[in-house]
Amino acid sequence: MFLTVTANSALDQVCFIKRFSPGTRMVASKFIESVGGKGFDTSVALRAFNLQTVALGFVAGANGNRLMRLIESYGIIHDLIWVEGETRVALLIVEEEYNRHSHIMIGGYSIRMEAQEELTKRFKNHLLQAKWVILAGSLPEGISPDFYGRLNQIANHSQVPVLVDCSGEAALQCIITPPTVLKMNWPEFNQTFQMDCQNISSLMKAGREIRLTFRLPSLVITCGEDGILAITDQGSYFAVAPRQEPINAAGAGDATSAALTWRLSQGDSWREALRWAAAAGAATVLTERTAECYYSDIEKIQHLTKIHEI
Repeated sequence: MFLTVTANSALDQVCFIKRFSPGTRMVASKFIESVGGKGFDTSVALRAFNLQTVALGFVAGANGNRLMRLIESYGIIHDLIWVEGETRVALLIVEEEYNRHSHIMIGGYSIRMEAQEELTKRFKNHLLQAKWVILAGSLPEGISPDFYGRLNQIANHSQVPVLVDCSGEAALQCIITPPTVLKMNWPEFNQTFQMDCQNISSLMKAGREIRLTFRLPSLVITCGEDGILAITDQGSYFAVAPRQEPINAAGAGDATSAALTWRLSQGDSWREALRWAAAAGAATVLTERTAECYYSDIEKIQHLTKIHEI
């Protein structure tokens, strides 16, 4: 079982329009709702591989109920902690003419200490069956930056590998006890570690320095359609999947997390795990819903994915 934790859940509302024209009346060609929140989205992608996953996290209000039904539609086992307030809405505007995607975040909740303690208790129980833990996404109001760090330490004591996908102070608190994999995207890396990497070469150099400084077992930096950089104890690699014509790119990084943990759990080398991870991220952009992908697409793309040792 793969255990995902989502502190800041979201109901994704995806609005497809031809192009955004300020000050005019625009008609959407399509509007759909999908699962939001990075941990929950990773669970969605895990189901593409027919893997059992438990989605643990906070939800609230009417949006939380709609989100719960969407989670259930994928056959995901969920353990949701209901809190006061309302689950935020992530409005995603897809401009079909330009393949451009914009996010507008609306609302959110605040988490009391009792709810945090309840999640921690349930987390410990689920660890007994977990192959991997994925801690992912931003932290809502009321939660201290060391929240994921504390969960990571608990998993570490239970010898369960952890992938952490977050940035900023939450990531810095997490690497006090380094997780198995620290993952973030390129802008998040620059912001978290006060870097100004403008190209892959400078990113690779900075990534190696950060991995050594904080004694990270592995550091993964996603670079959008350019590829995935991984600096590990087996070597440094750059994975590049063939570019796809995007429909909705939201959740591509979460599919990367899903495939990476799955293949590492199977004993794959980093080279092979990255091949599947890059392919999963690429396959996700071919669907309308966040983080949704199909195994047939992933399998086809992974055969064409290139892995460069750097």
